[in-house]
Amino acid sequence: MHVDLRGKVALVTGGSGAIGGAVCVALARAGAAVAVHYGANRDGALEVADRIRSHGGRAVVVGGDVASEQDVERFFREVRDQLGRVDILVNNAGALRDGLVVRMRLEDWRRVLDTNLTGTFLCTREALKDMLRARWGRIVNVTSVVGLVGNAGQANYVAAKAGIVGFTKAVAREVASRNITVNAVAPGYVHSRMTEGLDEDQRRFLVSQIPLGRTATPEEIAPAVVFLCSEQAAYITGQVLNVDGGMVMK
Repeated sequence: MHVDLRGKVALVTGGSGAIGGAVCVALARAGAAVAVHYGANRDGALEVADRIRSHGGRAVVVGGDVASEQDVERFFREVRDQLGRVDILVNNAGALRDGLVVRMRLEDWRRVLDTNLTGTFLCTREALKDMLRARWGRIVNVTSVVGLVGNAGQANYVAAKAGIVGFTKAVAREVASRNITVNAVAPGYVHSRMTEGLDEDQRRFLVSQIPLGRTATPEEIAPAVVFLCSEQAAYITGQVLNVDGGMVMK
């Protein structure tokens, strides 16, 4: 299936990471101009932008804390100044601070909720200013299969990712009449910096839970995001697409 996003501007939060970077590159290959956002990893964002430009694509780099209202307004303004209005938003920025609830610090709870969930709200609210005027838009929120089934030791992360599912459905209902779709992609276990800390026993256990028998690469997540941004997905909204090797079947 050929996806044509020429003339569209996409902003990917957390674009410096493994999944975010793969999404940025895939959107650019479909023809979109891409704003690669980073929170702390500026070098990673610059590397992704260079990859896009090396293939003839258009990319800019913007930075800031997605949990800060002022930062979000600023980097959206930078995107508009350099590329134009935002047509596509991929809310991918995330944070992990794992621990059992009984030992979890309030600071760790709040930071994960702020980055994953409040950041999704702030960026969505800002992007909708452009999309509502244009009467066209695509928002894809990156959640996780753990937001659907839970995971011990990740109550903060799971709560945030489950919140993103509910947020996706609520906003999809609010903006559907303006030709704006809002969907979520729920990756399973993906080989990335977030999973590099697992030991061999943990990895073996995780793989045993996946019918396809392996973890995913970031490049296997990106096509689902690109599809949901396309005209071919114009009649899909308020949905959660699991890309998890069969780990969660409902």
